[in-house]
Amino acid sequence: MSSDVAPPAEGGSPPAPRCGLVAIVGRPNVGKSTLLNALVGQKISITSAKAQTTRHRITGIRTLGAAQFVFVDTPGFQTRHTAALNRTLNRTVVSSVSDVDVVLLVVEAGRFGPADAKVLALLPPDKPVLLVANKLDTLQRRQDALPWLQQLQQRHAFAEYVPMSATREADVARLLDIVLPYLPAQPWLYDEDALTDRSERFLAAELIREKLFRLTGDELPYSCTVVIDRFEEQGSLRRIAASIVVEREAHKGMVIGEGGERLKRIGSEARQELERLWGAKVFLELWVKVRSGWADDEAHLRSYGYE
Repeated sequence: MSSDVAPPAEGGSPPAPRCGLVAIVGRPNVGKSTLLNALVGQKISITSAKAQTTRHRITGIRTLGAAQFVFVDTPGFQTRHTAALNRTLNRTVVSSVSDVDVVLLVVEAGRFGPADAKVLALLPPDKPVLLVANKLDTLQRRQDALPWLQQLQQRHAFAEYVPMSATREADVARLLDIVLPYLPAQPWLYDEDALTDRSERFLAAELIREKLFRLTGDELPYSCTVVIDRFEEQGSLRRIAASIVVEREAHKGMVIGEGGERLKRIGSEARQELERLWGAKVFLELWVKVRSGWADDEAHLRSYGYE
């Protein structure tokens, strides 16, 4: 992907390093994780059609020239659910934007509803906020977004307005160029080739959860998670044992499927994607466990890695 991050001029001194934290926030299902993956240039955050797929603060890193962008993907802010899990996710959103240099508020192009307004109201007044109007490709004509953007100018003094589609490389490169001036001049936080601060163990649990959501659709309720029971690295082989945790016995049957076929497919698709991600052989075992009320139990949430 090309970018206008400039190389040093001939005969001149190299540009000073820049590095900054960039929060990606918005209501559920506006495409935040898809945007993060596009900005980093590799998949590090899971995506699915199920709302509230992202549950953790995930850092994605992109280094271009002298600039290092540290993107912080956050869960979609929960406005309807009141369980402990959802309160935990909302705390993650609020804490994530408190220490960043710039905020990308992601909305769907042509739409700005009460849930978007609630997220905007949470943002600190001292942080520059760039309005990212994502999914521009869903509008019949791009110019249809102009009157809508003009209305939003009256709602908040956004630092920038960026109509785009996270699936278009040219739009993603343009967004990187727009964000660049908001990065402070300071040393990088990570190595040049770093992509995320999350461990392979974490990424394994997330990718299994993605396949779980994708292959169960709306059948399976929101309250299920994945716990890594064992993670062993033996040269170019990863041995992983994981548990899919659900709240009811009926949910266990949904995950396993007739003759165990659905669970086999979840494991097969997760294993294949992990092998592509790591360039290594993966041996994956999956189990399904019932833990009634886990999503509304603070102790269970902490034991499952929710902050």
